[in-house]
Amino acid sequence: MKVRQAVKEDMPQVLELIKELAIFEKEPDAVEVTVQDLEREGFGENPIFTCFVAESDDEIVGAALIYFRFSTWKGRTLHLEDLIVKEAQRGKGIGEALYKQVMQFAYDRGLKRVAWDVLDWNKGAIRFYERSGANIVKDWRVVHMDEKGLKNYINS
Repeated sequence: MKVRQAVKEDMPQVLELIKELAIFEKEPDAVEVTVQDLEREGFGENPIFTCFVAESDDEIVGAALIYFRFSTWKGRTLHLEDLIVKEAQRGKGIGEALYKQVMQFAYDRGLKRVAWDVLDWNKGAIRFYERSGANIVKDWRVVHMDEKGLKNYINS
């Protein structure tokens, strides 16, 4: 297994991983992004994300998608949007290899923070993150405004 930066041609397999993650997170119909969206936004003139993939026997078995954010306290930071490993490949160190690649990416750029979300019922991931030294922030809440909420708010 090797971890490398994704190329445009990897996006169909990355989208399949995203769909598998949606099923794992009990949101099987939530994925709206397309291969074309991933190719355009990750590999166009001004890419807005970076993706790493884990490859085994010429098959992509995991992915980590990241992008820069700006913190008014810390400056440029990194957001880990998703870290995905195919269900049949879990427990083989693939997730940890992808995680390490993301942290190395941030460290090499002198970033002061990497942030991500984890579902409260994903106890295995939480234990892993805590063992790695990550701080699970318990007194903050994730806030989302979805498309319908945006439309309703703007038009009210």
